[in-house]
Amino acid sequence: MEIRQLITFVKIVQMKSFSRAAADLGYSQSAVTVQIRLLEQELNIRLFDRIGKQVELTGQGKRFLGYAHNILQEVNRAKLSLTDEGELVNPLHIGTIESLCFSRLLLILRYFQEHYPGVSVRITTSSPEELIEMMEKNRLDLIYILDEPRYHNNWNKVMESREEMVFVTSPDASPASEKALCVEDLLTEPFFLTEKNANYRRSLDRFLASKNLVLTPALEISNTEFIIKMLRGGRGVSFLPYFAVRENVEKGELKLLNVTDFHVFMYRQIFYHKDKWKTREMEEFIRLAAQEP
Repeated sequence: MEIRQLITFVKIVQMKSFSRAAADLGYSQSAVTVQIRLLEQELNIRLFDRIGKQVELTGQGKRFLGYAHNILQEVNRAKLSLTDEGELVNPLHIGTIESLCFSRLLLILRYFQEHYPGVSVRITTSSPEELIEMMEKNRLDLIYILDEPRYHNNWNKVMESREEMVFVTSPDASPASEKALCVEDLLTEPFFLTEKNANYRRSLDRFLASKNLVLTPALEISNTEFIIKMLRGGRGVSFLPYFAVRENVEKGELKLLNVTDFHVFMYRQIFYHKDKWKTREMEEFIRLAAQEP
């Protein structure tokens, strides 16, 4: 049994295709087929069922997958033990949403730049649904999202932290921050909102629909930082994660509105695919994200 056979086996499981696995590993498809055949012969089991272009693990293949992951993880640890423990050099591809990128990733990325200059970090921003799809296709190392709690047998969830969503406005705007308000009281104000695929925006839309209320935003944009600048520049209301506006509120640049009939919490969550080989770079990112207040 060779390490490359195990790597090929795991890659086929991830890609659900012999041809795609071959292309990703830089092998010919025939070479991949030979590796799996030799592995099956050595184990005396059948690892895959192939019907047309569909590739599925057999029952024995599913059991062997766990062993393959453990073996490769131990090999990785052995390699790392022979290098400087402080040296992180593998690239890291993170998928996240725009509001987290703007307000949560900056300090983490600065830390990586200062302490691990050899790590090339790539950030992809999109909706949680699109990021999950990319993770499933092994195009991301991990995803860092803000959403309702999500679970799936294919994912390892390594962090979950509750975050409050708030209504916020300029200090000079007409709604009084001390007064108890209903969402309906705010509908005469210009709203600056994230696009409809943002999960906390969807929660607001569902609430409005349940009350037969209509809100036509003055501005819809995915850039949270731009929304905050618009609010600071004059009249307007937005609905955002508190962590995105906390610094502005503490400086007196924005004020929170006391809306009593609608309270929503979302959850910062980090996932990686269960078939993903967790690197030390991933572990360090997870550690730093979990330390964020």
